[in-house]
Amino acid sequence: MGAYKQISSSFRNEFKSRGDVVKSRLMKWRNEPTLMRVERPTNLARARELGYKAKQGVIVVRIKIRKGLRKRAKPRGGRKPSKSGRFFAHEKSFQAMAEERAAKKFDNCEVVNSYYVGEDGSFKFFETIMVDREHPTVRSDRFYGQVVRRNNRALRGLTHAGQEHRDSVNKK
Repeated sequence: MGAYKQISSSFRNEFKSRGDVVKSRLMKWRNEPTLMRVERPTNLARARELGYKAKQGVIVVRIKIRKGLRKRAKPRGGRKPSKSGRFFAHEKSFQAMAEERAAKKFDNCEVVNSYYVGEDGSFKFFETIMVDREHPTVRSDRFYGQVVRRNNRALRGLTHAGQEHRDSVNKK
């Protein structure tokens, strides 16, 4: 078994067998800010699959997204009963929303991709791989150079999560 395959299987088994470690990790994450830059990816094998390289100009950001439906404000003048719904499903996936929030917060960086790292009762956690647009190492890299040339990928739905959302909208 290769190294990355072993890392990914250990990450999956950690959720199953060592629940106390995962639970304490999620409790710590819940008390942290919504967007937090992390030193290195939690799931290295998954990050490498999605384009992470440990080089200058590449950062990883953990985002927490509140789970549940979107609540609309109560209408003031009243409505017909059929139009008075207040809880609606989000049109985008939580992952696409996480990528967009990271792109808005770190506006000098471009989103490469993101992946799921865990959830508790209230939040889902994703890690987003981002690259600095102006960093010379990033600009000289073949893969990251192509990513940087397409500005605001996450906001235009050009990442994997955004493409899934756009495909589902176009099928309707």
